[in-house]
Order: sequence, then structure tokens, then C-alpha cells
Amino acid sequence: MTTFSNAPLLVTGASGNFGRLAVEELLARGAKHVVAGTRDPSKLADLAARGVEIRRLDFDDAATLATAFAGIERALIVSTDGIGKRVAQQTAAIAAAKTAGVKHVVYTSAPAARPDADAGLGAEHFWTEVALANSGLGFTILRNHMYAENNLMDGPGAAASGQLFGLVGDRGTSYVARIDAARTAAGALLTAEGNTVEDVTGPAPVGNSERAALFAEVSGKSVTLVALAPADLKAGMVASGLPEGFAEALVAFQRDAVTGHHGVVTSVVEKYSGRKPQAFADFIRTQAAAFGN
Repeated sequence: MTTFSNAPLLVTGASGNFGRLAVEELLARGAKHVVAGTRDPSKLADLAARGVEIRRLDFDDAATLATAFAGIERALIVSTDGIGKRVAQQTAAIAAAKTAGVKHVVYTSAPAARPDADAGLGAEHFWTEVALANSGLGFTILRNHMYAENNLMDGPGAAASGQLFGLVGDRGTSYVARIDAARTAAGALLTAEGNTVEDVTGPAPVGNSERAALFAEVSGKSVTLVALAPADLKAGMVASGLPEGFAEALVAFQRDAVTGHHGVVTSVVEKYSGRKPQAFADFIRTQAAAFGN
């Protein structure tokens, strides 16, 4: 397998949770010229002290895109948090990469990315994938499945209330720990060639009933699964204080779990990271403190 450890490698969003982990993995695997892009370079002073080149990179500022991609051979574009404007931000980054002469781009996408009206946030990823495929650049699209960490958003609340709400007919989600996905992205940046679209998953799909049982185990409290129709689940989320758009996006994820899109299992984590992905149950058991235990 070819390694590009001597090439100039850029990671965008390097001060975020995912980007930071990817940079750390590149360093651990011997990358010689790592460039960390961030809107706020002051946040990465410690990486600069370790030899990482820090460049200001703001997806909404074309001038910073041009300078950030200059001289870069391979780039990891970590999907931005700009929901609603991601397509414009990320296509601008792809255009800047092409102009700068970047040879290969790794992009963190989402499972079952498609332009359908019911795809939630998936449409933004889909159109970014299209822009990348049409760019003429080499690309590796990593469709990261739901992060295991997202369970810390609803799990503790479910344990406290004794109820976990989900859709009728859930067929499971192959949750992947963020560290596994970040190591995978770093590995792809170091080794991937050609043009591929690959799903990044945990080792097995986990249904809502299994989640409820695990939340009960780590909290020491009874947690019952309450299965709802999509409209009722969304209404409950909005009533609890979630913005309507965010609630719809979360319901869209669960609809895809019902149709089976999130139950895919691959060996991509091991392929690029050299490690087997952490099992969901093992991850949850390490988070007992979040559940009050």
C-alpha cells in the first residue's frame, strides 16, 4: 500500500473534535508535513509547538481558502457545522483545492447521502459529493455513520425519565466511535488512491431496544422503549425545546434506520486505521459517568 506520509497534508476544521483527532492520528502514524486549518489559529498553539503548520481557514472567506490549500498535495475536508450553507462552503473549498493543485481529497460525508426531500441533512452531503466527483480531483468519500457519542445527547435523559423514544420498525444503526472515524479519515488521507465512496461503520447495527437496555445497565435505572410514528416523534422533540429543523433532521436519521440505511456494516475502519472499531456496548459502558453512575 502506498503511503503519502511525506506529502503536505491538510486537515480542515482542525480545532474541532473530529479534525483534532485526525491530526493527532497523522502525527502518530509518522506524517512529516501536517497542515492544520482552522478559523482560529490561536486554538492550535500546542500543535504548532509540535511541528504542525497552522493556517487560517474559514470556509466563508475565499481568500483564506486559497492560502490554506496552497502547496497541499492531499486534503481532508471535514464537513462543516454550517447547516444550511454547507454546500456553498464545501464546494468553495473543493474549487480552491483544485485551483491550488491538490491531487486527492478525503471528505467526511453521511450514510445514504441523497437529494431526496426526506433525507434530512443528507442532501447537503450528496451535493458536496457531486461537486467532488465532478471536480476532476482524486477523492475518497467516507460516509461516516452515526457517531456513538450522539447517544450522550438523549441517553442520559432517557435514563432519567425512564423512557427512550424511537420510531416503529427500527432496524438498527451501526454506531461508530468518533475516534475510530477520525483514525479512518487520517488513514485514508495517508493511503487512499483512486475514486471511492465508502461507509465508515461500527461492528454491528444496534436497535433502539438494545440502546434502552444498555442505558438501563449503565444508569442502574429502568428504561422502556416507546415506539412512535415519525410525526409524533418530531412533535415530542419540538415540545421538549428542539428547533423544528433540527428535530426533522433527527427524525430523518431514524427514518433511515427503519429503512435499513444505517444498518450497513463494513470493514472500512480496520482497512484505513488498522484497528477494529469499538463495539457500541463497550463505548456506552465507558460513559457511565454521563448517566450518573
